[in-house]
Amino acid sequence: MVQLSTSVCLLGGLLGLFLLAPVQMAPTPASMCTPLKTLNDSLSHRRRYMKHNFPINYTIRVHQHEVFKLSNISRMRLQVEGLDELVLQRLWFQVNQGVLKKILRVMPERHPSRPYTAELEIRFRDAEGVFVHSHPAEVFQQELPEVIQDTWDHLTEEPDRVPESRWRYASPKSLLDNFCHTMHCLFSECFASKEAQQDYCSVSYWRKGRKKDLEPES
Repeated sequence: MVQLSTSVCLLGGLLGLFLLAPVQMAPTPASMCTPLKTLNDSLSHRRRYMKHNFPINYTIRVHQHEVFKLSNISRMRLQVEGLDELVLQRLWFQVNQGVLKKILRVMPERHPSRPYTAELEIRFRDAEGVFVHSHPAEVFQQELPEVIQDTWDHLTEEPDRVPESRWRYASPKSLLDNFCHTMHCLFSECFASKEAQQDYCSVSYWRKGRKKDLEPES
């Protein structure tokens, strides 16, 4: 696998004191599509590395908000009228940053899936860096809707301060399934089909045979 240069910018620390102002909806910048498609190429191998190389029913402990599914996106859109897609994209990066760290943390240095996961994290950080550079700095200075801010605050809590009730157990494969599905939902313009328009935010889409086009090894 080809190693990519690490991103110099992260999204951590972007939520300091913000000015309240509306953010206009905007299409996904074209520059985002290349790193996201590269990331998707890596994710297409997740079954091999996240299922076959782990014991049956193996799970890891993650924050409840790191189990980030299409249903979470739908719920947030219903809770916040006119929710900007950019806000959800920012949250997506924050969530999956933690997911990848937790998967890597449980792998010994010689685990057969560690090189794959380490490269996946590099590609994720590359995409994250492009995301930050693709938008004006003021965009990241907007106050988040309360429900999103609460989720973000919980995600960035010190682990030893997180109540036991907020931890969940999930398989590495299911976490990367969520990673992939929500990426297609929130950055759908980068994965547009040449055939008919696809609703990547629909759970039913991923239950159909159509997913073979995007997940050759799933």
